[in-house]
Amino acid sequence: MATLAMARTGRRELRVLPPASRATAVSSPVLGMLIFLGAEAMFFAGLVSAFIVLRSSAGIWPPPDQPRLPIEITAVNTAVLLLSALTMARAVGARRAGRRPQLGRWLAITAVLGATFLLVQGVEWVRLVQHGLRLGPGLYGSLFAALIGAHALHVLGGLLVVAGTSVAAHRLRPILREDLVLPGALYWWFVVGVWPVLYVLVYLS
Repeated sequence: MATLAMARTGRRELRVLPPASRATAVSSPVLGMLIFLGAEAMFFAGLVSAFIVLRSSAGIWPPPDQPRLPIEITAVNTAVLLLSALTMARAVGARRAGRRPQLGRWLAITAVLGATFLLVQGVEWVRLVQHGLRLGPGLYGSLFAALIGAHALHVLGGLLVVAGTSVAAHRLRPILREDLVLPGALYWWFVVGVWPVLYVLVYLS
């Protein structure tokens, strides 16, 4: 395991994170995350397939007694989530270059963007319920809750991982090897990549 280099500047000591190794083999945490994401992809594929089948069998969609979904604000919110994928990429790049401060900063920005997305989604959910959206037992509300709710839970899980890693980076914890940062990034990119599919399917179709 690589040791931390010490750079002395006056009376202060600066810990310099060594650049990540360029090993060709896939680390166990990364491999485990890829297997997990394969299962998650099947989970969302099942939900999407059920949505398409049930929606095609419905007469009028969405039902006339249900409120229309906020397409415009959700489009802006989608852009916020997509931006977080770029900031996560910058975080991974900072880790590979051994720049710990930049790593912590980009992770923090990613966490803020993810939290913003989740907050806006929550506010819109409350408004939809107030305007008559029934999350159950009707078909429309149940499918909406299953798809959008499942994604929101995944975003929340990813947000906790990103926020925790950001705090660890700022506190100079020795857990931030690339094989621990990259799995979190892979999960976050998966969560971000699923959302545009759900947005088009649920909000625009």
